[in-house]
Amino acid sequence: MTDQLIERSNATHPKSTQLNSVHPQSMYPQKSEWKNWSGSQQSTPQFEQPNSLDRLIGLVKSHDKIRIAGASHSFSPLVKTNDLLLSLDHLKGITDIDAEQCQSTIHAGTRLFELGDKLAAFDQALINQGDIDQQSLAGAIATGTHGTGLELSCLSALVQGFELLSAQGEIISCDAEQNAEIFQAGRVALGSLGILTQIKLQNRPRYKLKEHTRLCALSEVMQNMQQWQYQHRHIEFWAFSHAQQVILKTLDETDDPFISRPKEWPDEDLILNFCVELVRLCPALNPWLQKLLGVFVKPVTVVDWSSQIFPSARNTKFNEMEYQIPLQHGMACFEEVLHTLRRHKVPMFFPVEYRLVRGDDIWLSPFYQQDSVSLSIHQFYKQDYHAVFDLVEPVLLKYGGRPHWGKLHSLKEAQLRELYPKWEDFMRIRQELDPKQKWLNPYLQQLFLEQ
Repeated sequence: MTDQLIERSNATHPKSTQLNSVHPQSMYPQKSEWKNWSGSQQSTPQFEQPNSLDRLIGLVKSHDKIRIAGASHSFSPLVKTNDLLLSLDHLKGITDIDAEQCQSTIHAGTRLFELGDKLAAFDQALINQGDIDQQSLAGAIATGTHGTGLELSCLSALVQGFELLSAQGEIISCDAEQNAEIFQAGRVALGSLGILTQIKLQNRPRYKLKEHTRLCALSEVMQNMQQWQYQHRHIEFWAFSHAQQVILKTLDETDDPFISRPKEWPDEDLILNFCVELVRLCPALNPWLQKLLGVFVKPVTVVDWSSQIFPSARNTKFNEMEYQIPLQHGMACFEEVLHTLRRHKVPMFFPVEYRLVRGDDIWLSPFYQQDSVSLSIHQFYKQDYHAVFDLVEPVLLKYGGRPHWGKLHSLKEAQLRELYPKWEDFMRIRQELDPKQKWLNPYLQQLFLEQ
């Protein structure tokens, strides 16, 4: 393909889920104040948004400390810096299509919500994705972002190659054969090896999914999940600490006719916002509100293209902790997390989210050499998340969990080193590529450097 495929427009996809209520450029006022989506991380960086690769290289060569922002949807302080903060929002679009291999090469600043229609023009689609589609492609890959499905890996495992802009301002081409160790390390690297500029993804022909959402007894899910997880392409559920029913969602490939999503008022997000505000103001209401699920949640079936099915509205802000638990311990860990929340009467209306992810071979992937149950804990952004996460995190660690890099956790270098068999290899590559620690902010120093 030619450069005519390269796009530098910041226009928002009309069907996308709006996590930021403002235009990307207005997220960074003249005073260079930056904050993440939930508002829990804030800093005052020098902000630059280069509109060419040459400009980006010049900035890298002229600055000693740099971080890169995608959609600012990570809850951990990965991006937080008072030094130079770069956005790749002007470097986006598809640069090459391999129809025979069903692959595409994409500028790293491209947002996930932009990819559906663009790939569809070439009869391609992402093999899997999560239910938030605002992330930049580079940001989603750097943190091991994932969807659900026991036969489906995280987005990073679909990367077939990439170009990396090094701390010295050089472009390094990486794949399984060329600079193979950098490739193995760089598919989940938290922006600590350099800047991903172009990414080659393995896709598949365009396809439709049938989504079915319904209430299901918690006891039924616990009894049948081991069987159901092999029967559906995607399966996940949300469990409330004081309710005996969960919200169960399955997605399966289909050739059925399209079925539109019903428009309901009030919508689920409005109901969620109302309930979390009530629980914040009156925590004693939490058990009663959670037991009203049957009033709020009705069975829904939708059929559409995969890129339209995956995203869900996420307008009620929260902070999140997520751990990946070895598959064989997932249900036991989930039960203990619910028990802990009940026992301590935690004022948290948000449900615990249960998903499944296939293992991979990426050195710092939370799914390295293990199929996993992904357990996510959310707290309303106006409430203190420490009170919840400090209670739950010991349970997640007890079952061998690894934290999602973009979510909140308390682990430091010594603890993380024990969780990743290839830790030393990653740090060796990192030190070779970045001997002056250009890419490390204070948070990454805590994660990567011995204290």
